[in-house]
Amino acid sequence: MSKITNLRDVFVEQLKDLYNAEQQLVKALPKMAKAATSPDLAQGFEEHLEQTKGHVNRLEEIFKKLEEKPTGKKCKAMEGLIKEGSETIEEDASDAAKDAMLIAAAQRVEHYEIAGYGSVKTYADLLGESEASELLAETLQEEKDTDEKLTEAAGTINAEADEEGEEEKEKASPSRRR
Repeated sequence: MSKITNLRDVFVEQLKDLYNAEQQLVKALPKMAKAATSPDLAQGFEEHLEQTKGHVNRLEEIFKKLEEKPTGKKCKAMEGLIKEGSETIEEDASDAAKDAMLIAAAQRVEHYEIAGYGSVKTYADLLGESEASELLAETLQEEKDTDEKLTEAAGTINAEADEEGEEEKEKASPSRRR
């Protein structure tokens, strides 16, 4: 790896990080969709998988214009976020509780991506890379939209998880009769 000496170098390194992150997500999202018990949540993960493939394509387009290779960087943060998501899939939990945990894991991923894309879009603007900035802005908006959809889904699913928990408590406590 060569020394990073200027904003363009930072830009390229951060793009490589996002590229690897998106590739990791392409592999992880089908597992999350399969683990989701809510059909709407599963469909949301499947839709985001298709979007994520588009994000990879946009990044490849940017690398081509920059005459850079997208490889050579491992996104350890995404690796950790995905590992946490995988642990969620393995949890012994009610359906709604598991879906609530999957949403939380997915939102952590979205917030990481929003931060990353916001940064590289700013770099593109400062570097006069207007085409890259437009592509990055498109992806950034999709990540924000996905986060909003997850927040909406959480409203319903979290309430279901709460109801399931109350039902379990009622079953576990002995009834009082006189």
